[in-house]
This record gives sequence, C-alpha cells and structure tokens, in this order.
Amino acid sequence: SAGTLPVTFRCLEENLGIDKRITRFVLPVGATINMDGTALYEAVAAIFIAQMNGVVLDGGQIVTVSLTATLASVGAASIPSAGLVTMLLILTAVGLPTSDISLLVAVDWLLDRMRTSVNVVGDSFGAGIVYHLSRAELDAIDARAHEDPDLTHRASLYEDGRNHQPGASEVIALNSVVAEDSKVT
Repeated sequence: SAGTLPVTFRCLEENLGIDKRITRFVLPVGATINMDGTALYEAVAAIFIAQMNGVVLDGGQIVTVSLTATLASVGAASIPSAGLVTMLLILTAVGLPTSDISLLVAVDWLLDRMRTSVNVVGDSFGAGIVYHLSRAELDAIDARAHEDPDLTHRASLYEDGRNHQPGASEVIALNSVVAEDSKVT
C-alpha cells in the first residue's frame, strides 16, 4: 500500500475534501502498520493449508494463527508479496508444513491486489475518521491563524481556494518568526 500513497492522497484530498494535514500524517502511518488485508490473508491461508493437510486446528491454535498473523502483518513491508515471507512464521508457529507455501505462490499475484485494496480502504477509513473527529479543532486553528496578524499566512492548499471541507477558513498558519522580532539590535 505504500506504492498507492500518491493516488490515495489525491483521492482523499481532492475528491473527499479531507484536510491535507490529516492525510499526510495518517496515510503513511496506516501504510506502515495497518495491514488488515495482509493479516486476514495470512490467517485464511494458514487455515487453508491446515485443512489441505488434514490437520484440525484447535481453539488455541486458531488464536495463535490469528495473533501471529496480526503481528506478522504489522511487521511486514508494504511491498508486493510481502505476505508470503511472513507466512513462514505463521505456519511454523502452529506446526504446519512450510513447503505448502508454494501452492500460494500460484495465486498470490491476484490475492496481493486484493490485500492491497483492503489495506488502502482501511487506511482511508482511518484518515476519514481522524478528520471527522478533528475537524472542529482544525477550523479553530485556521480561525486563530486568520485573526492573528503576527502570523505569516499562505493561500489555500487547493486550487479552488479551500484548505479542507467547505466552510473552513481559507488560510493556514505557518510556523515562522516575524522578521521584525528576529532582528538583532
């Protein structure tokens, strides 16, 4: 999902009007640690391999598969087919044969696209929720920046004259020092 970040930024900012300050923080963090599609894939693939080998997983082993898949997905790189590498860890944790990973390689090119889609949708929902919860604070920051003449202002982040959702102020404050205050006397 790291490869989709530029498109995801553009879609959330231009199409949905989510503030750039939110997307530029939440999406990279989500692309790094929010690998829910990968975790689901790894858990289902491990259960598939167990069933294919006639192994009945008990409740403890299913919990182990779930926890290991979740932790392994957080540690997985956000590159294509990274889930195959972490599958070794999961299969070893419950005593399943690691040689059966070769069966997954044949369909991984398709499943990887599905995993990435689920990961990106999860990251996008996260950005939308954070924006919804912090919109009032962002508007207050923008309003204070607009009222304070000592701050340096800059035009909108978007071409259509807005920083985020309609109704928000049209400027954002930059953290800068007023030139007169920085003069040495």
